[in-house]
Amino acid sequence: MDGIRDRVHVHDLQATILNQLGFNHEKLTHHFQGRDFRLTDVAGKVIRDIIV
Repeated sequence: MDGIRDRVHVHDLQATILNQLGFNHEKLTHHFQGRDFRLTDVAGKVIRDIIV
């Protein structure tokens, strides 16, 4: 039996927090070693179920 219900990935949680702060997580990037990176990587999705 799994004790955790409705698990989310840390990228999804970060995307949700950034969304609530008014940022578009898909456009928020930082430049590192000649390449642009997103905090939420390529997998982050806003968790609409927890936004009331």
